[in-house]
Amino acid sequence: MATTRTAKAHWEGSLMEGAGQVALESSGVGTYDVTWASRANDANGKTSPEELIAAAHSTCFSMALSHALAGAGHAPTSIDTQADVTFQPGEGITGIKLSVNGNVPGLTADEFAEYAEGAKKNCPVSQALSAVPITLDVTFTA
Repeated sequence: MATTRTAKAHWEGSLMEGAGQVALESSGVGTYDVTWASRANDANGKTSPEELIAAAHSTCFSMALSHALAGAGHAPTSIDTQADVTFQPGEGITGIKLSVNGNVPGLTADEFAEYAEGAKKNCPVSQALSAVPITLDVTFTA
């Protein structure tokens, strides 16, 4: 069964001086402020499209990795993923770095790294963002 999730953005004013909000409509968990300055410089308590992409990517990757591991009989104790999405004004999103640490009983660090590479390739968000270089840094807790 397909699902659709919805977010709405409202913007007022020009790009440089304006401001807006993004509302996570499907979940209803909140409405968040956004400005050009918070996107191109310091966040200052506001979000950005890149932060929202990072949230989606780190979550999707963790889910895909957990699923692959469990499907192979290696249910993880924990998976912690950070996604760093780099935005360069005038160029756009120039790269995404995924950093994952896993605790999976019965696996070696090399085996975990193989599963992580597979999740990077097969995660639906990774696939949707395939036009952007995506790197992966893997650490493993035995």
